[in-house]
Amino acid sequence: PQSTTFKIIKIPYPLHQIKFSSMASTIFSIKFFSLFISSIAIIGMATAGDPNILSDFVLPQNATLIDGNFFTFTGMRSLFLSSPPTTFKVLKASMAEFPALNGQSVSYAILEFANGTINPPHIHPRSAELLFLLGGTLQVGFVDTTNKLFTQTLTAGDLFVFPKGLVHFQYNADPQDLALAISAFGSANAGTVSIPNTLFTTGIDDNVLAKSFKTDVATIQALKAALGAPKP
Repeated sequence: PQSTTFKIIKIPYPLHQIKFSSMASTIFSIKFFSLFISSIAIIGMATAGDPNILSDFVLPQNATLIDGNFFTFTGMRSLFLSSPPTTFKVLKASMAEFPALNGQSVSYAILEFANGTINPPHIHPRSAELLFLLGGTLQVGFVDTTNKLFTQTLTAGDLFVFPKGLVHFQYNADPQDLALAISAFGSANAGTVSIPNTLFTTGIDDNVLAKSFKTDVATIQALKAALGAPKP
């Protein structure tokens, strides 16, 4: 039998410029794409949390013609067409962006971390999150209901689960390399509640926050200003 060889494929998109410590900065191998494609299986591992539906799928109101376009989401193409990020960036495929997910109990997010960036502490009230790290390294963690912190440093190929409704974070501490991850959710609308934004940009009284954090109003106001909260 003939032997099979695999060649390195050059990617004709800006995605190939992303640097990972374990990958060349100008090429991605077939191995990378094998990981990317196999990550689709993550969806089936996420715990479903949406109500069951009594039909094959849920149609939008006033829908007249449904074809393959309805079940296709092209929003991730920008990952291959844009320059590497300089901040933390999320590309979502939830029910809001992809209506065909309504009733299917699945959704996706692509997480792009520039070097030194963080996905701040947050929760997903309606689903666990299963993260698959495709490249780079990430420091991740969550806090359970007994206030115990669980942390881990992930490298490419690792998976980490954030239980439903618990505060968690992801941090790319590498000073040079980017990190790229895929997160799968067992809900078409997992929801995201950012802890910093919820506390400091929603108009909660300064005195309430100062007493809660055992600090002064000036410190609370400084935090609000840093997060861009509107002035009262």
